[in-house]
Amino acid sequence: MHERRKAREVALQVLYGLNFVNLDVEKAMELFWGNFVAPKADKEFAASLIEGAWGHREELDGLIGGSSDNWSLSRMSKVDISILRLAVFEFLYCEDIPVKVTLNEAIDLGKTFGSENSGSFINGILDALNLKLKKNADNPINRNTRSAKA
Repeated sequence: MHERRKAREVALQVLYGLNFVNLDVEKAMELFWGNFVAPKADKEFAASLIEGAWGHREELDGLIGGSSDNWSLSRMSKVDISILRLAVFEFLYCEDIPVKVTLNEAIDLGKTFGSENSGSFINGILDALNLKLKKNADNPINRNTRSAKA
């Protein structure tokens, strides 16, 4: 799992940067890998997270916004938003990653890269979202979602 932690850190850094520059995802990853070296498996996992989280950001932002009482996305730090997008993408699209692993990784990323309160902030939003996803998974219309398997 150590390799996946590093890949998540890379994904976070690229996603964070994409908030500020007008680059496509491929170019942003090329620039990153032009300055850093990593094993092929790490690059592949990071690329899948980056492409997925950035490509689905509107959907992910809607879910995050709907689970964050008293906090609009515009009030959140770009680091926290990037971590949340990454985690929510994993919730929805990475069936091989247990929800608890995603939660723990996101909280740790928040503690490492975010503010003093990022870990607890991220935990609160992801817990609320996870509960909503589980509740919706109980609805027969939504049985194909990842949360039904979690």
